[in-house]
Amino acid sequence: MYVDTLPVGPLQTNCYLITCAESGEAALIDPGWKQPAIFEAIARRAAVVKIILNTHAHWDHIGGNAELVRSTGAVLAVPEGDLPLLRKRGGADEWGIPLEPSPEPDRLLAGGEIIEVGTLRLMVLFTPGHTPGHVCFYESTHRALFDGDVLFNGGIGRTDLPGGNMADLMRSIRDVLFGLPADTVVYPGHGPHTTIGNEQRYNPWLSG
Repeated sequence: MYVDTLPVGPLQTNCYLITCAESGEAALIDPGWKQPAIFEAIARRAAVVKIILNTHAHWDHIGGNAELVRSTGAVLAVPEGDLPLLRKRGGADEWGIPLEPSPEPDRLLAGGEIIEVGTLRLMVLFTPGHTPGHVCFYESTHRALFDGDVLFNGGIGRTDLPGGNMADLMRSIRDVLFGLPADTVVYPGHGPHTTIGNEQRYNPWLSG
């Protein structure tokens, strides 16, 4: 599995291109802005993007949906619980952000699904708290977790935006994410990657 980390947009949101080494099929996670780096990474990998995945529907994670769906023809999959937020352009108006509306999703995600991308199998984990419908994507063979705005290197997702809930977020981290192997690499929505074990030991929000 190839993982390309592509910080995009005003908040430098991590968009991830994950490509199956055997087939060249790929998934694009959280294209938060239509930025040349995304298209360059797709071309460099000669990747065939089969699906575009949103961990949640805040504007900085969906800003490139429309352009990437148009350019790749990929299926768009969005958390079911965040569909109202998606239809409100992810709260972009409240931030004064000009944003092309996302297309309606082809597939709604609730947790428990398996998304196949070539030989890769992404398990959808339901992890509310940052938003009501937030999901993460876990590839067990490579022990890789793409977790949006739930858990960061030394931090956790904010819950002060509409729909946020701190108790739900803590349950998502402790009951779902911390149940994964300690050497699982966490690819967050912002900032550098980390591991589950590192965050269990050292994250100041969680290690006490």
